[in-house]
Amino acid sequence: MTARDSTGPAGVGSATPGAVPYAVGSVPVDGGDLTVGVWGDRGPLLVAAHGITSSHVAWTLLGERLGVDHRLVAADLRGRGGSRDLPGPYGMERHADDLAAVIGAYGGGPVVVLGHSMGGFVAVALARRHPRLVERLVLVDGGPPLPAPDGIDATADEATVADAVRRTIGPAFARLTMTFPDRESYRDLWRAHPSFVDWTDAVTAYVDYDLVGEPPELRPACRPEAAVRDARDTYALPGAVPASVGVPTVFLRAERGMLDQPDRPFYAEGHAAHWLPGTTEVTVPGVNHYTITLGPAGAAAVEAAVRG
Repeated sequence: MTARDSTGPAGVGSATPGAVPYAVGSVPVDGGDLTVGVWGDRGPLLVAAHGITSSHVAWTLLGERLGVDHRLVAADLRGRGGSRDLPGPYGMERHADDLAAVIGAYGGGPVVVLGHSMGGFVAVALARRHPRLVERLVLVDGGPPLPAPDGIDATADEATVADAVRRTIGPAFARLTMTFPDRESYRDLWRAHPSFVDWTDAVTAYVDYDLVGEPPELRPACRPEAAVRDARDTYALPGAVPASVGVPTVFLRAERGMLDQPDRPFYAEGHAAHWLPGTTEVTVPGVNHYTITLGPAGAAAVEAAVRG
């Protein structure tokens, strides 16, 4: 199994002479090709997974930092970004198997695996299903089971889970069923998000990559049904018990929440160490659930964790 790389889209990653090389590639997986973004062309391989409605472009700042001496390969998970047309079923185990294919296509493991938000759950599933491929994990505000909202158990129907996801991540989920007349309208939606008070070029690239279709019917790439199905695997359902990952793991906890709340972080202190025994927790001050990858301070903290 091999990977195919090509020049990346304008506006994503570095394009200046001497900068970190960036390309978009694809990896054969069950049902078709998985899109990946690749920063760097030498050094140890790193593999990364993004959040529930996100894309590989969430890792741009980190790719530009680590790509000087690593090769960072970040997937568009099944049902998102350039992989939106890959068929289901979805779920953490399916995504983990896709990442295993990515590791194989780019030279094999064991490698350091990064996961942000839902991508942290994918990373944990990968370590448990394919332990020989994983050297260690860097979990970025995601991976430990979340408290299950009222009404959520193994039998909850799709509408109930969708409502729980809507309450958990707010406007990030609501946008999935919206259309936009142009890119600027979509940027305006994100500019109004409280987590993006400090707008950067990295955020612009992230937002622009997310759209598919043509004006005036642009829409986010993430399929709502993929997000709803995957959310089931992120909750601590009745009967769930703490379990170690099986490889060295560090958990980076954003100090602020999904909507930049100073008093409502996505994870309480100690939550990761409880649910994933043996995990080292590190709180990253001054960042929220988004800017822990899309802001310079967050990217620096993740880089430091990778470099150890």
